[in-house]
Amino acid sequence: MKYLLLPIFAIFLSIQLNAQHRADQQKLTDPDAFSMILLGDPQGYVKYDINQPILDLCMRWIADNIEPLNIKAVLCTGDLVEQNENIIMNRKMLNQTSRQMWTAVSNSFSIIDNKVPYMVSPGNHDYGYQKSENSMTRFPEYFPFERNDTWRETCVSALPNRNGIPSLENAAFEIKDPNWGSVLVITSEFHPRDEVLEWAQKLADSEKYAESKVIFMTHGYLREGKSAERITKDNYAIEPGNAGIEIWEKLLKSSKNIDLLICGHTGNGNGDFQENVAYRVDKNSSGKNVHQMMFNVQTLGGGWEGNGGDGWLRILEFMPDGKTVKVRTYSPLFGISPSTKHLAHRTAPYDQFDLVLD
Repeated sequence: MKYLLLPIFAIFLSIQLNAQHRADQQKLTDPDAFSMILLGDPQGYVKYDINQPILDLCMRWIADNIEPLNIKAVLCTGDLVEQNENIIMNRKMLNQTSRQMWTAVSNSFSIIDNKVPYMVSPGNHDYGYQKSENSMTRFPEYFPFERNDTWRETCVSALPNRNGIPSLENAAFEIKDPNWGSVLVITSEFHPRDEVLEWAQKLADSEKYAESKVIFMTHGYLREGKSAERITKDNYAIEPGNAGIEIWEKLLKSSKNIDLLICGHTGNGNGDFQENVAYRVDKNSSGKNVHQMMFNVQTLGGGWEGNGGDGWLRILEFMPDGKTVKVRTYSPLFGISPSTKHLAHRTAPYDQFDLVLD
């Protein structure tokens, strides 16, 4: 019998020795921490068929790193597609119809379905025909509640969308951790209506979540670059709603319990990283610091018609002190190859920093 087992053992050993050496697998800086992964606007990945595998790679990297990074959620700033409902292709800016783009982004997210909860705040490109001419969106059709079983345990509230349809456009998810207790992530539609902001504030400031850290996510809020100004006007036909400055005045400034806002949307297309991210901190009416962070990758892989973002994402590591979030900017596209691994981490002050939540 032992002689029969020897060949089997030899085959097993050969498989182990020849197993893939993962150049892209990451580790936490503290084994007692957990992480959330932040994806910037993915529209540039799906509008060209040749770019779509990059988004697939990012999702497969997330699935592969759920355990080593203790990933408890994935956050996406919206603009899942370039155009929500358009069959006429402008080949200067895409080669996919809207249905093809929705199918592609849905297929990419399916890689992490039933593995980890993900939260999306749809963007201006996810509404109307080409650019938020109206409230029509394919989001509820392609991202129904039933597609990801992890939402059953984490989604605690949702508000119907502009068309009165139950949808995860405006939804809240609770993530639990021994060191942090409860982290509440609230998503919102693009150019959120007053009733959305009122719902978010009531939820964030409720007795139930009084001890929670609260993250509010919306698509458009900050302008890109060093100024990090709040957007004063959303130049889209979709109404009613609120731009960045109004979201600050009506929600973030008055809420007692929102710690962090995350958004995407803006960028200048020149490939300069500093001009496609933004960050600021302001005190709310209670004197509490509110961190506001914009991250949009769509032009960072060669401009508006480039590869969609070079795979850049952010690893948000929630440290065991219950208040510090370490932000790292990383690309699985570069990290997967030993030849480009040295380019996979961005370490400039605007790419790698700590947030200390009150």
